[in-house]
Amino acid sequence: MDPIREIEDLKVRVDDVIYMPSLDAPEEKPHPFVYFISIQNDSDERVTIHGRKWVVREGDEVVVVEGDGVIGQRPALAPGEHFSYNSYHVTRDDAVAEGAFFGKTDGGEWVFTRIPPFRMVVPEWA
Repeated sequence: MDPIREIEDLKVRVDDVIYMPSLDAPEEKPHPFVYFISIQNDSDERVTIHGRKWVVREGDEVVVVEGDGVIGQRPALAPGEHFSYNSYHVTRDDAVAEGAFFGKTDGGEWVFTRIPPFRMVVPEWA
């Protein structure tokens, strides 16, 4: 298998992270956060996102989450297009998340782009 190339012109931005105590959360991880992500294709090639990998660090615990697509979709981004979505994650305490999206160009090349680290900080009042 050919190596996966990092595509720097496929940019990921974390638009916002919001503590949302009204969302369902299990007792052992009672702090839900909603995060808003945008993927902007500034490259000169069409890229279809096929999967993602998240690494969430919470104290001494590291959780790796992998999956197909993005929120059940496989967005195809032509040059200049973007895709925005939101999802959520539950934590026990403060956490930091980062990762990557994996895609394929119309030419058949596998590529990835990094998801920048972002913090999920439990408010003092929670």
